[in-house]
Amino acid sequence: MKLFIIFFALASVTFISKAQSLYFPPATGSTWDTVSPASLGWCEDKIDSLYNYLGQTNTKAFIVLQDGKIALEKYFGTFTQDSLWYWASAGKTLTSFCVGLAQQGKYLSIGDTTSKYLGAGWTECPADKEGKITIRNQLTMTTGLNDAVDDPYCTLDTCLQYMADAGTRWAYHNAPYTLLDPVIEEATGQNLNSYIYSKVSSVTGMNGAFYPSSYNNVYVSNARTMARFGLLILNRGKWATNPIMTDTGYFNQMLNPSQTLNNSYGYLWWLNGKSSFMVPDLQYVFQGFLQPDAPADMVSALGKNGQILSVVPRRNLVIVRMGNESGTGEVPFSYTNDTWKILNKLFCNVHGINDEMQIGTIGVYPNPAKNQLYISVKRDLHFSFQILDLTGQIQLAGSNVSSVDISGLSKGVYMVRIQQEQKIFVRKLIIE
Repeated sequence: MKLFIIFFALASVTFISKAQSLYFPPATGSTWDTVSPASLGWCEDKIDSLYNYLGQTNTKAFIVLQDGKIALEKYFGTFTQDSLWYWASAGKTLTSFCVGLAQQGKYLSIGDTTSKYLGAGWTECPADKEGKITIRNQLTMTTGLNDAVDDPYCTLDTCLQYMADAGTRWAYHNAPYTLLDPVIEEATGQNLNSYIYSKVSSVTGMNGAFYPSSYNNVYVSNARTMARFGLLILNRGKWATNPIMTDTGYFNQMLNPSQTLNNSYGYLWWLNGKSSFMVPDLQYVFQGFLQPDAPADMVSALGKNGQILSVVPRRNLVIVRMGNESGTGEVPFSYTNDTWKILNKLFCNVHGINDEMQIGTIGVYPNPAKNQLYISVKRDLHFSFQILDLTGQIQLAGSNVSSVDISGLSKGVYMVRIQQEQKIFVRKLIIE
């Protein structure tokens, strides 16, 4: 009992509840509730420096949602709330979401071969090698197709050449991703934009569409549409109480490591807080967080010239940036991290060792959890964990793992105790 009292006292100090209901704007019209940065405890004197940085880097639109409400919204130059802009590769995440919806509707399974929908001979690979490529490989950038061809955007069969067996090599390759669009259309029998409208846009109020551009399909919308999609992801595929994605298994897979080659890549989503990452054009595994100055639990849709949609579940934050910052490459890693360096100064009064937004703190998610629990910690330092019931009895323990099988634990409230170096962190955990 003494252990329980001490443990509970520690938990009461370190655990700050973030159970806040999210706001969802109406699907039609321009009404959107706002919240002032001052009321959130943010340092308002840092807003001007943030906007100056954004303006100097050719930003067109910038939005921060807190709990679904607009805390910051700024447009630059002639760009307005209604102006349209491209998502570039950030639009990959919308395609990923639609693949999940198609699987949910039993139109396809991501374990299906791509040839089932595109027909045999959609690549120049030997038939047995082509037959190993699945929709999951397209989602995870593991098709094994050669990304070093003259035009990696080219979707013609002559451009899709064998390099490695599917699933054995990670490479950021646009062409196999783009071919998810005809897979969705063949499986559902609907035009891609019609499918998105019927399943997503009509409920959420998103106003964008995919437009062909050479071999690509590029999603174009206003900034608030990108924010709406981020809010949908923040609420785990539901728009307010309207369930859009009910396949929780796919949703969780989409936002967690999708293969063992690049820990920081889900189903076309970039993941922060993992122990290592890969980047486009290089076959090298870098150690550490993808975005070292950003929240460990952040997931992001990232596109050329600084198109950014970041979702931070622990803080109920959605951040949108549209613009034309050249030199950021296919995926704006450095630009995103530099933006977070400034955002961290804005969020100066947000602190506490239980705040998973802070760099180097502990992330335990999802929460509530079911079957699987994920733990993110500061870089590659050794850590150990214990999951205790409310009597203080240890139910599970281990060390240096990013995922924990909790399927054997009963539903209820637990405490997660994590030790890293000399620091001890405690998290309340609900198992459904």
